[in-house]
Amino acid sequence: MIRRRVLAVTILVMAAVGRVSAHGGSLSEGVREPLTIPTWLFLSTGGAAVGASFLLASFVTDRSLIDDIHEWRRSVPMPARTILTGVVRALGVTALVLVIAAGYFGPTDPRTNAAILLVWVGWWAGLAMSAYLLGNSWPLLNPWRTIARALPSLDWSYPDRLGAWPSVVGLLALVFLEVVSPLAEQSALLATTVLAYSVVTLAGALVFGPATWFEQVDPPARVFRYYGRVAPISVDDEGPSIRLPGTALSTPRLVDGNDEVAFVVGLLWVTTFDGFVATPAWGDIATPLVDAGLPPLAVYLLGLFVGFVLFLGVYLLAATLARRSGNTFVATTALAQRFAPPLLAIAAGYHLAHYLDYFLGLSPALVQAVATPLSTRSSVLLVPIPPWPPRLRAGGPRRGLRPVSRTPAGDPVAVPLHCRHGRLHHDEPLGRLPARRSPPLSMSQTDEYRVPPSEPVYECEHCGRPFAREEWRALHRGLEHASELDDDEIEQFRAAYEDEQGSIRMFRLKALATLVVLYFTLLMIYAVI
Repeated sequence: MIRRRVLAVTILVMAAVGRVSAHGGSLSEGVREPLTIPTWLFLSTGGAAVGASFLLASFVTDRSLIDDIHEWRRSVPMPARTILTGVVRALGVTALVLVIAAGYFGPTDPRTNAAILLVWVGWWAGLAMSAYLLGNSWPLLNPWRTIARALPSLDWSYPDRLGAWPSVVGLLALVFLEVVSPLAEQSALLATTVLAYSVVTLAGALVFGPATWFEQVDPPARVFRYYGRVAPISVDDEGPSIRLPGTALSTPRLVDGNDEVAFVVGLLWVTTFDGFVATPAWGDIATPLVDAGLPPLAVYLLGLFVGFVLFLGVYLLAATLARRSGNTFVATTALAQRFAPPLLAIAAGYHLAHYLDYFLGLSPALVQAVATPLSTRSSVLLVPIPPWPPRLRAGGPRRGLRPVSRTPAGDPVAVPLHCRHGRLHHDEPLGRLPARRSPPLSMSQTDEYRVPPSEPVYECEHCGRPFAREEWRALHRGLEHASELDDDEIEQFRAAYEDEQGSIRMFRLKALATLVVLYFTLLMIYAVI
């Protein structure tokens, strides 16, 4: 019944929302034209989405394939790394100086002012897109980090209780300022804002140290760091490497704590809010409040805050319901942290849809402005986005297992199950089983797990993790403690694995049926509307 109601509400909302335009400021005027999507493209992409979703549902239930995908990585040589790093850092500081100078002394037309174009087109649109499409270069380009590295630091201890909450507040504040103020139109105001941000940022880095400040507090640094987890290129102490896009989102404790969950949800919300305030729906909400006497700034602030609280509340409610329906002892907070990284891919996708044509359309103007930052030009280079053939319009952003041989523990075991990366798999020898460890302390009541006193619990003898079902414990032992199993435990894993395969096959069929029904339901709505 609940699922039917949720599906009905979803369909009604999608039918009622209609076309939506995103916010982007005056820079987008003359760049974005209404886009029309041909019927054949709409139908074919919908069908392709159904097929791709089914394939994804099949792939994510194949543990061996997922392991291979996540572990694939190739190192990339980088000659003259030290020199290149210095050049990139100098480029970032130069860009900061250019923004301030052009903000105060450049032309007043926002489409020809280098400060406005560098911040909104080059940084917040272009560089942010490169962070999740290619890799995060902001730690090197960040001019404030470069300057802070050259300054002395008091290295005060950062209060652990604050966590990422200052960056949550900072993210909301920056987006609120971007939405309600003419930062995309008045270059002097933008330069003043950049100077104020510079003072706060350098003061924080001076007190707590650059590493702590940009790791814990600075909102843009956290945004770019999270976006970089979606990208195929990463850089660490060993140099750059290439991986499959999005695989770094599976890093353990990538999101660690309710504060970081709030930041991820906030990142998704602020992009949504930035587009929502340009829709007729927002006007229908805000106009009565303003007519009732509320100041417009208060209405926008209330909308930003209430929307964020609703987004976070719905997300935590979903984690709570997932814990109940999943019959698991994993704590709700732990589930919320584990589910948060995939939201980063959604946020990146929405950012791309929000800013791609904005960036492409104004990139020539950006190059032109940077080449002559203080000159006044009568013509502006723009790239109009061509419309599709009719009919639909989409608003662009404005601003089974074989038997196991039984041998005593400690002897070589030749079995079709094999141990790879600490897990049991097929068709290779398991290896030598070591001596059993003594059981660890129970994990039944920790930050990660919550076991009600009246519930039956099956704890793993190797790590203490609690499970609600015995077969789940058997699967866990085979996947996480393969080299420590005795013959009985291997047999239990084999039986649990066979049962799981049947459940997975049924899940794939249900997923395909649901996707087909959803596709044709939306198709019928499209035909009627």
